[in-house]
Amino acid sequence: MTKPDFDILIIGGGINGCGIARDAAGRGYSVCLAEMNDLASGTSSWSTKLIHGGLRYLEYYEFRLVREALIEREILWGLAPHIVRPLRFVLPHHKGLRPAWLIRLGLFLYDYIGGRKRLPPTSTLNLTRHEIGKPLKPLFSKGFEYSDCWVDDARLVTLNAVDAAQKGAEVNVRTKVVSAHRSGEIWAAVLKDVETGEERTVTSKLLINAAGPWVDNVLNSTLGRDQKPSVRMVQGSHIVVKKLFKHDRCYIFQNDDDRIIFAIPYEQDFTLVGTTDRDYDDDPGEVKITPEEIDYLCEAASEYFVNPITPDDIVWTYSGVRPLYDDGAESAQAATRDYTLKVEDDGPTLINIFGGKITTYRKLAEAMLHIIEEKIGEKKPSWTSSSPLPGGDMSIDGLDTLAGKIARDRPFLSRKCITRISRSYGTKALDFLQAVKKREDLGEDFSQGTELGLYQVEVDYLMDNEWARTSDDVLWRRSKIGLHLRDDQADNLQKYMDKRWKP
Repeated sequence: MTKPDFDILIIGGGINGCGIARDAAGRGYSVCLAEMNDLASGTSSWSTKLIHGGLRYLEYYEFRLVREALIEREILWGLAPHIVRPLRFVLPHHKGLRPAWLIRLGLFLYDYIGGRKRLPPTSTLNLTRHEIGKPLKPLFSKGFEYSDCWVDDARLVTLNAVDAAQKGAEVNVRTKVVSAHRSGEIWAAVLKDVETGEERTVTSKLLINAAGPWVDNVLNSTLGRDQKPSVRMVQGSHIVVKKLFKHDRCYIFQNDDDRIIFAIPYEQDFTLVGTTDRDYDDDPGEVKITPEEIDYLCEAASEYFVNPITPDDIVWTYSGVRPLYDDGAESAQAATRDYTLKVEDDGPTLINIFGGKITTYRKLAEAMLHIIEEKIGEKKPSWTSSSPLPGGDMSIDGLDTLAGKIARDRPFLSRKCITRISRSYGTKALDFLQAVKKREDLGEDFSQGTELGLYQVEVDYLMDNEWARTSDDVLWRRSKIGLHLRDDQADNLQKYMDKRWKP
């Protein structure tokens, strides 16, 4: 038998695909990953940006999922303290909502079933006396405060891909797997560069379908199946408005329809409000917020805030599709967020991933590697629980130290720029700043007129090390600087990237 090119071929460059690629490459497997767009261009960049247990999942008795997610909070915080940080959540209460005793019981479970060690426990707040209550309507006099974590979701995906590549994985962006078939004991797949149209065939011992909302499309189109959908696509939409409050807490609001939304401090100058939950049946690549969702989020938040939110306050919106496993739940919000791995063994192994959430991506990867070991043999043991992601080789409170070092060595950088690059790159920021001794060494400032400092040295680093090819890759996935830039500035950045990529 001809030796295959790779042990594993992964279709999909979201958090699950990149997390599996990293884990597998670190154990010594040869890995090829193909993503038809940019990394994290689908569901994985459209989340609510939380590493959390999912407080509301307790109502659906998803105790195993909640416990696993709660344990992962502190693990991921330790692995990536630059892009993961603790966040306190304030849950205002009044008599028309869930009973206070039920909420307190749920929060007691939330505090202890996940083995919390470093995150502070739940406390009760008098909102009439605490500054956290000032942005809220006077009727909210009592609240609860508990812990979860925030994450830069798209950077989490990219850093997993970077580490996978550093450990030997071949990561291909803008590369579509147009067909795949079993050939004896191996998979043969045709990979197409979507920019040039060039095609090549690669072979592997095992194929993983981590295409997220497109998992059924891969099965039916790429693999030539004819089967009913297994994914329940649920649309989640968010709105971003100018900063609504000065403190660093997040609010979690209970609504009359038993749903919840969050209001989260976002990108230094904004507040993120979301999410919605509605079934979605169209092309997941074309999902957009609906007028009804905008009204829902504005009205739900305005029930709590003294100053109401209107559609005119919105500076940006985003929507994504969660590819949940179709468990037959009556409503979108009741559908399980747990992951399901379906193994097909009629020839070389195919493993399909349904569902999952960003918080438990590392555990999903470990579960996948357990199957891989059974199918094609063991190599090195599990390792990802203690190995930091690129830039995360610091203590959990090391960001201030890093930012202080950058500020001392390069006083010409603004405070906002230093905060941004520290939180995005961690210690890797020192890589592209190494040769920067004076302002001129930074090159062109593509964000001129803001204090964010998107300089040429950073763009070059993203193109050379993180597969950035377009201005959207830089402005909306590797960062969120697009919130601050004009269209002509984005066009200027694209012209520079085109010239550098294809001189």
